[in-house]
Amino acid sequence: MTTALITHADFHGHVTPQGHPERVPRLEHLLHALEPLELNRVTAPLAADDDILRCHPASYVSEVKAALPADGFVQLDGDTYLSPGSLDAVYRAVGAAIRGVDMVLGGEAPNAFAAVRPPGHHAETATPMGFCVFGTVAIAAKHALDHHGLSRVAIVDFDVHHGNGTQDLLWDEARTLLISSQQIPLFPGTGTASETGAHGNVLNLPLAPGTGGVQMRQVYEAQAFPRLRSFRPELILVSAGFDAHADDPLANLNWEVEDFRWLTAELCKLADELCGGKIVSSLEGGYDLDALAASGKAHVEELMKAAG
Repeated sequence: MTTALITHADFHGHVTPQGHPERVPRLEHLLHALEPLELNRVTAPLAADDDILRCHPASYVSEVKAALPADGFVQLDGDTYLSPGSLDAVYRAVGAAIRGVDMVLGGEAPNAFAAVRPPGHHAETATPMGFCVFGTVAIAAKHALDHHGLSRVAIVDFDVHHGNGTQDLLWDEARTLLISSQQIPLFPGTGTASETGAHGNVLNLPLAPGTGGVQMRQVYEAQAFPRLRSFRPELILVSAGFDAHADDPLANLNWEVEDFRWLTAELCKLADELCGGKIVSSLEGGYDLDALAASGKAHVEELMKAAG
């Protein structure tokens, strides 16, 4: 078996205003880069409302549905928009991550990558922000815990922006461990080392502007990997943002493609050691098209190597 690639044409139907960084060509470029790879290509289903309600209140879900425009755009916050096709996209983004969890835990795939948009890790309990509407990976974690009966799920978020939404949604969830590296200072202004979760279940790894791959590897080896080993997750979820790349226009870290390759390979080794290789990754940020495509391809290639 090989890595499952879970995606859908509906993700191209989530349209943002001209000049917006979270745009349709992001996914087009990434999927084009993945075309030559021998992947198990899977259609992303629509999530059910019950899935969304694992993390978000019904009132918030209703507000999102009511805001969907018949044409044009609706602005949910300073940089988060809905277009007529957005609701299907956000429901399929959650559905893709859940399908990945079901496939990996059910033995249908050794690991999985959900190629989705919009991203999800900034969406808080009842607040859309940072291009995000629903907390995709947090919902997938709750699905693994509540539907599949797992006891420990780890999330590793290497997007350059702090996953404040994932942190908010899982702050009180002792069965999860969130490890998040991010540039500080930078949007959304959270993610300091002092933010540790209600049960010590959050490990934030702030990185100064200009941090490159050598320093990143040292931080992960010194802090993230030992913490994962001590937690012993039964599943590892990844918020895979590629905007820490040196060419990304929205941040100031200096990672290269090989840094994402190395980090993915190390996470796969840890998954093999701790939980039978069970790892599910979901796309978050990455706004330079070439850097996103190259880094995302390297990420998926390492998942495929781990899949055997």
